[in-house]
Amino acid sequence: MRFWDSSSVLPLIVEESESLRNRRWLKADPQMVVWWGTSIECVSAICRKEREGTMSDIEAGLAIGMLRDLESAWHEIAPGSDVKKTAVRLLRVHPLRAADACQLAAALVVAERAPENLPFVCGDHLLNRAAEREGFTVLA
Repeated sequence: MRFWDSSSVLPLIVEESESLRNRRWLKADPQMVVWWGTSIECVSAICRKEREGTMSDIEAGLAIGMLRDLESAWHEIAPGSDVKKTAVRLLRVHPLRAADACQLAAALVVAERAPENLPFVCGDHLLNRAAEREGFTVLA
């Protein structure tokens, strides 16, 4: 089982430089854990690509369909008081955006405060650094 941040899920459905590597990681361990906002962030990125003209409406529709397939198989960490409290603490000690703090907080909660036991798949430099400082092994 691995925790996947939103920026690492997107290359599984949209061709990016990290796509092949991320697909290999998923094949090696298909148990994905994500925070509750992952699908929203991925749809936002897909729609942005469509608006910018780097993806057609048909490609965007297919990508969202692929996301739905992934979504049906992953384990999603719901928002709750533990995630919220942890995210607030993370914002005070790391230079993170709110959504990134929520993702890292969800990973800490699912790891039951033993981050060394849960690999963290991440495509964001600042989030990687914070995850490493919290004790995760980051796959980037």
